[in-house]
Amino acid sequence: MLCGKDGSIDLSEFLEKAVRGPGGFKCSQRNGGAHECAFTEPEMDKLIRNLIGDSSILLECQSGECLHETQVPGYTRPIKQINTPLIAGVITICALFLVAIIITTWILSRRKLRYGAIRLEDSDDEATRMMAEHKPATLQFEKVGYQLNGKVILSNILGTCNPGEVTAIIGASGAGKTTFLDILARKNKRGSVEGYFFVNGMKVHDSEFKKMVGFVDQEDTMLPTLTVHETILNSALLRLPRGMSRLSKEHRVLEIERELGIHHIRDSLIGSDKGNGRGISGGEKRRVGIACELVTSPSILFLDEPTSGLDAFNAYNVVESLVTLAKNYQRTVVFTIHQPRSNIVALFDRLVLLAKGNTVFSGPFAHCQSYFDSIGYKCPPGHNIADYLVDLTMQTRSKTSFGGASMIANAMSAGPSSTRAIRSSDSVLSNSVGDDSTIETAATTRRRKSQQDSILLRQEGEFCSRQEQIAHTSYSPNAGARTHGYDKHQVDSSNAITSPSQQGLHDVIHSSTTGTDVELMTHAFAQSEVAEQLRCEIRNAVAAAAEDNGVNGHAYNYEASNTNVGPVGHGYARIGYWNQFLILSQRTWKNLYRDPMLMLTHYAISIILAVFSGYLFYGLTDDIPGFQNRLGLFFFLLALFGFSTLTSLNVFSKERLLFLRERANGYYSPVTYFTAKVLFDIIPLRIMPPILMGSIIYPMTGLVPDFFHFFIFMLVLVLFNLAAASICLLVGILCQDGGLANLIGSLVMLFSLLFAGFLLNHDATPASALWLQKISIFHYGFEALIVNEVVELTLVDKKYGLDITVPGAAILSSFGFDNSALWTDVSNLGIFCIVFMILAYLATHFLLIEKR
Repeated sequence: MLCGKDGSIDLSEFLEKAVRGPGGFKCSQRNGGAHECAFTEPEMDKLIRNLIGDSSILLECQSGECLHETQVPGYTRPIKQINTPLIAGVITICALFLVAIIITTWILSRRKLRYGAIRLEDSDDEATRMMAEHKPATLQFEKVGYQLNGKVILSNILGTCNPGEVTAIIGASGAGKTTFLDILARKNKRGSVEGYFFVNGMKVHDSEFKKMVGFVDQEDTMLPTLTVHETILNSALLRLPRGMSRLSKEHRVLEIERELGIHHIRDSLIGSDKGNGRGISGGEKRRVGIACELVTSPSILFLDEPTSGLDAFNAYNVVESLVTLAKNYQRTVVFTIHQPRSNIVALFDRLVLLAKGNTVFSGPFAHCQSYFDSIGYKCPPGHNIADYLVDLTMQTRSKTSFGGASMIANAMSAGPSSTRAIRSSDSVLSNSVGDDSTIETAATTRRRKSQQDSILLRQEGEFCSRQEQIAHTSYSPNAGARTHGYDKHQVDSSNAITSPSQQGLHDVIHSSTTGTDVELMTHAFAQSEVAEQLRCEIRNAVAAAAEDNGVNGHAYNYEASNTNVGPVGHGYARIGYWNQFLILSQRTWKNLYRDPMLMLTHYAISIILAVFSGYLFYGLTDDIPGFQNRLGLFFFLLALFGFSTLTSLNVFSKERLLFLRERANGYYSPVTYFTAKVLFDIIPLRIMPPILMGSIIYPMTGLVPDFFHFFIFMLVLVLFNLAAASICLLVGILCQDGGLANLIGSLVMLFSLLFAGFLLNHDATPASALWLQKISIFHYGFEALIVNEVVELTLVDKKYGLDITVPGAAILSSFGFDNSALWTDVSNLGIFCIVFMILAYLATHFLLIEKR
């Protein structure tokens, strides 16, 4: 009682010293006609809020005395009832839900995905004609250079890649092959790129260029839970024209599968070595990656070491399929390759040989051997010329260290096929003639060379027959190109390369006594007729294209002009954001139910821990120990959900590389990918577990038996889980290293947990550290849960035979909680969730960009 009768609380000192006004009365009429009045005064309102939890003094007294309901004479505290049938029913429903999820995912994951025959309704379908509109593209480049942090990586690279041909870029490790391929494909580079690039003689903006090319990375980045057909179909659905029907896109996928010889494995899972089954082989994965790019019918296809990690058989099949693609469909195919076998080398049409970022040779492969013969580097009989050339570029000693040019020429003609052989020959000349070990080594080498197996002989025979066939064929590197009015620039390629001027090239190599072999060979190529012919071809193509665009071809200077003459191909509108979202959502859902272990673990842990926690906190009492148990229960729930959201760190980390490459290749917009990924992380992993756990714990522990309080309890748990997941999602995007992301995520959760209000009292917190409580999601979640449960309770503490009643609001106030902050806390949790989700998207959009 607060009205001054015997045994009541004496407020005289408080009323005399603290209450200063202003006071006021405010009355409002209820629906029944009765009036409800309230007395307001700042200090009195604060006292009432801390003791009772109301915002002001409600005046409904009939006799002049204001009593709490528990102090009315004759009041009997009701005995709390635990609804056991309700608890059993809730647990049963949750368990059945988990069983249903397990059975459903098992059935879906075991279901055989078979796609029946797909036929076009009309062979003259507009979509088919749209894909048939292909324009062959000749890629030409000159003076290509690249610098990174002041270091020259590439310098003065020159060449041409024609449609219907495969161009191989070879060189030793560190020669700059992949870097050069990235630059040709207009990939984002960290350094500075220079040079001139033309498509059919025209400069093309990067945005237009990327629409007409495909790029296959060295590493296979595909979802292991999808089938071969689904992987290729997703690429087609996302990248083919908007006006093309789904039926036509599926037909296009089937055509590509047949072209690359993977139609028989279309229903097989990609698989991996980490729990999704072995799946398809490495060579088949490589062809699936190629198929994902071919569905868009690119004019130019770039591949980074397509044979890497494959055995000889699969490597040959992959390159052979690329050759067939180029020949039959007039595509321009450019790829890097490391240590190709002779049967693969025999398939090359053009070759670019790099050494330390410089061009050693660039031109038709058929004329490669004759070119190096003309400058004094003759490939010994029976050796793979690609291995010989790569080993040749690895030579770093100066000419003088070998006794001059004549010794190099003699060493080359003697037959060494590698730098090691050259150095061995040098050591033989410099050491004693009677060195038994050296003689024995040479004899052993000769015996091994004479014991080559029949397979190698067959491959070399195939290579030699191809060389002879190409040598007798008239070669025109600019076939089909428009060169009218510019015939004076043309050079007869047969005479220029197969019969090079011996005076000049040979002298460049053999007259110099300074510099390394690589430097001399680079200098020789720059001054060769091969290089001059390439420059003439580029000038002719650029001049012809300029004339077609109304510019005087003879006067056009492409080095001084930055004008974009393109585009060179037809453009088309891709599917919209909504369709992208639907396709990506379907892909994400398949990935989720075919690898359901994380989702099922979340559900199982939620149900098991809910039952166990309900057992420990069963039937909470309305006394001081009961209040302590409520604090412990809520703290445990928030800690459990807070640290379980660390799994959000892997939402993007597992697919980071896949997203980077698909985004770079123009599959979709970042916003649609982000939305689909977050949606299928939020609903199954962040909303369902709190609902399952809260539905079991609430009736078992005997929390306030009111639907509104139950709704607030569930709302706080869900919002807290979403806010914590959003924070971890942002950390996972910002941190590329998984270990670092786990460390930072754990520290963020721990510091937020420290300021929840349970471990550290608000009033005892240093003023300079209170701002940390403002950014603690544990504080908002914990305060909202405890205020929702306790603010209207009256706790009874039995001491020395007496029942001491304490308002729950008074205890909350002593712990530093704000009794009126329930909806403020709920709003702050929602704000945290939205803000960090937006920050996570911005990080995805602006930071997750492929840079090589």
